[in-house]
Formats: sequence, C-alpha cells, structure tokens
Amino acid sequence: MSSEVRVPTLGESVTEATVATWFKKAGDTVAVDEMLCELETDKVTVEVPSPVAGTLSEIVAAEGETVGVDALLAMVSEGDAGSTAAPKAKEAAQTEGAAAQSPAATAESGEAVDVMVPTLGESVTEATVSTWFKKVGDTVAQDEMLCELETDKVSVEVPSPAAGTLTEIIANEGDTVDAKAKLAVISSGAGAAASAPASEVAPAPAAQNPASGSKDVEDAPSAKKAMAEAGVSRDQVTGTGRDGRVMKEDVAKALEMGKSAPASAPAAPRAPSSADDASREERVKMTRLRQTIARRLKESQNTAAMLTTYNEVDMTEVMALRNEYKDLFLKKHGVKLGFMSFFTKACVHALREVPEVNAEIDGTDVVYKNFVHMGIAAGTPTGLVVPVIRDADAMSFATIEKAIAEKGARARDGKLSMAEMQGGTFTISNGGVYGSLMSSPILNPPQSGILGMHKIQDRPMAINGEVVIRPMMYLALSYDHRIVDGKGAVTFLVRVKEALEDPRRLLMDL
Repeated sequence: MSSEVRVPTLGESVTEATVATWFKKAGDTVAVDEMLCELETDKVTVEVPSPVAGTLSEIVAAEGETVGVDALLAMVSEGDAGSTAAPKAKEAAQTEGAAAQSPAATAESGEAVDVMVPTLGESVTEATVSTWFKKVGDTVAQDEMLCELETDKVSVEVPSPAAGTLTEIIANEGDTVDAKAKLAVISSGAGAAASAPASEVAPAPAAQNPASGSKDVEDAPSAKKAMAEAGVSRDQVTGTGRDGRVMKEDVAKALEMGKSAPASAPAAPRAPSSADDASREERVKMTRLRQTIARRLKESQNTAAMLTTYNEVDMTEVMALRNEYKDLFLKKHGVKLGFMSFFTKACVHALREVPEVNAEIDGTDVVYKNFVHMGIAAGTPTGLVVPVIRDADAMSFATIEKAIAEKGARARDGKLSMAEMQGGTFTISNGGVYGSLMSSPILNPPQSGILGMHKIQDRPMAINGEVVIRPMMYLALSYDHRIVDGKGAVTFLVRVKEALEDPRRLLMDL
C-alpha cells in the first residue's frame, strides 16, 4: 500500500513553495514523522515529515521545483522495505544492468522525454526563460537543473525528468512560455542512464573542487539564497550534496570557518576598467522574501490613503522607572524590562480611546477589533518580518517582554511559522535601535495604523521657563486616512505621549 506525501498548509495568502532540499532519496527506508524534505516559501521554511513508515518509492517534485498547496511531493510504500520496492525501480531492473542500479531511471533506451514547464502556482499563467544551464548535446542526469524560468512572482528551476542527452531546446533564453509549454526534449538511453547512479555514488572530480566554477552542478535554492545574503561566492563554499552541490549547511559552515569574503567584495576578480562601469557591478537576484516585502509595501502605498503625524515624548519618567525596577523585575520574572512593554501598554491604552486606529476596511465595511494583536516589526538577516503578540491588551509587562523576546529570537533564527505573522491589528516599529532620528513608517495592510519609535536623544527643552536637557524621542504614527481622521490620529499619539511621560496613568487607566 502506498501513501501520498503532499505539500502541507502553508498559511494564509501563501499559495506555493519551492522544494529546497530532499533529505531522503528514492529507495530509502523512512520512519513515521521522519523529515523527508524542506520547502521554502517567501516567508518561512517548512519541513515535510513522512506520514507512514516504509520506503520512499518515488520523488515526484525534485529540488528546485515550485509546487502549490496540496501538490504531490512523493510516494511512500508502507511496510517492509524489501517487499515494497518502488515500481519504477522494478521496471528499471528489467533494463540493462547499469540502468537497473538507479531507481530513478524512467525510460527505456532511446526514448524521447519531453521537458515541460513545471507548475508555476495559482494565477501564474506564463514565464520567461531566463537561463539555460545546458546546451544541445550535453549529457544530463535525472533531476539535474536544465534551465531557470522567471515569473512575476518567483524564479522556477526546471530539473531534468530523466537521465540522457539534451537533443533539442525548443524555448530559448528570453522566450515567454505558457504554463503547459514544452521547453526541450531529452533522449534517454542505457548509457546515459548509467551516468546518473555513478554521480550519486561518487562525486565527479569537478564536483569535488567547487573552485573550478563548474555550472553543471546546480546548488540547492536555500544555499544560493544564503550565499547571496551573506555575500559569499560559490568558490568559497565546499559542497557536500549530491554531485558536489552546495547545501544550506555548507554555507553556514563556510561562514563559521571564516572563509566568507565581505558582502561588499566582488564575487570574483574583475579587470579594472575606468570606462566600463558594468565590470564593477554585481547583480544578485532578490530573495523571495525581499520580493514579497517590496510587493506588499508598494501595495500598501497604492491602496491606503496613508498619512503620518508626528510628536515627541520626554522619556525621563519611563527611564527612571525602568532603572529603579529593572533588577527586581529580572530577578522575579526572568526577563529584562525594556522599553517595548511600556510602548505596547501605552498603545493599548490609546487604542481603547481611538478604536478606529485598531480597525480595518473590508470592502464597504469597517471592522472594529475589540482586542489588540500587536505586531512587533523585527529586522532579520533575510529581511523585515512582523511577528504578532496576540491579545497584548490582556498581558502584563512581564508577559509582553517574554513574548517579544521569544518572537524576536525565533525571527532571527528563521523559525517563525506563518500563523505567528498573521492577524495583527496594529504594529510598532522601532527604528531607533538602528539610530533613526525620524521616519515615516509604512502601513502593514490591512491594518490602519503603525507607530514608529526612534532614537532617544538628549535635547534642550524649555521646562517651566527654564532650559533643561531631557532624553527625547520623536514618535510617528502613520495611518489610513480613509478610516482614521486627523483628529483621531493626533489624539492617539497624544495619549501615547501622556502615558509615557507619566506611566502612572497606565495604572490608573487615565
């Protein structure tokens, strides 16, 4: 009996993922819940466990393929591994001896195999052929990357469906193809098929030396993304994957060993040229997360009637209260007392008085939220994410600080789930940690408000007719003017200011 391995639920608004790494190969014995492969979406990485114990009989979606929700990834034959050999392996065993060693062999000698456009995802109907990694006449192994397609959402790598020889390229670089188009033709044969298991048993000499810069080995998508983000060139990483391909952990190992070059350094030496600026440029493809950030920010500007109002807050009282109780707070609650809990509490207090800032527009309706799911913007090595602290209005200072610390650590490690980044009703962004003095934050749709915190700076202030030095911070509230009037926005920001300048107001609910 065979069980299907399908793409799990990826989260709201996420319709596709890329198969980054297979931890098992066809023919391997697997246990229940043992990790089979890793998927990458534009937000998080998802691991796919085995639904049953048995043998991985067939891999349907190869590394680099883009798959939709509930798409078939693989088949697992339940029961004893010896009695549940993959049907394709049995069929291959009937062909010549060399091909019989590979359960991946998919065709008899001399058969022509079409290379088709893989699944591009919901609402994507066409793609552009950006790069061919192989040329006509080249020998290819099964699942070896043939070309790369670009859509308006993601880049899609096309693997070879069989081992053989690339006999015809139908769609050239620059051509636009639809979702069911034929890209190329591969002639499979016993001799060509025999080359596939050979590369699986022992890497080719070129693969053992990544410094040679061979383009015949296509690295894992997660590894390419990690190299681009860290500014590491391909020849600085030793690949341990199949055929010498670089895996994600190889990049991390290279960084730990100090082999990586500065991100600003060019990937390879270039001849100096004063006339040709292009020779001193480096082109790196945007990660899927960065593409999603760019799209959502632009959508926010195009949809909302966004406006920003500013104020400043004297942080004297908050800083004094924090300094007085921070040691006792840490001893009792096991977490440091920071400024974010004060700002979260102040915003919750202000949102009760100005509920439209905590609302959203749904068609012609205004949806008021009688709860506060606070989004806390966090910068990570891969981009900006906004984990959500649910029911922040019902939390204590200690609970808020613990939640922010835990979400921040998970964000930096790339372990946030989709559910942890959805459902926010209001957002706080702290650009002050990077030294920002003033900025205009962009809304996180469908939310109607976002508070921007900034650097605390000593400035001369007039207090009771005297000039004194006070720790001041500029506050910025960006809001959707379609639902929030100027009066409401200003009132919200003034209430936040009052609560921070006199924290006792939070205790008295004033």
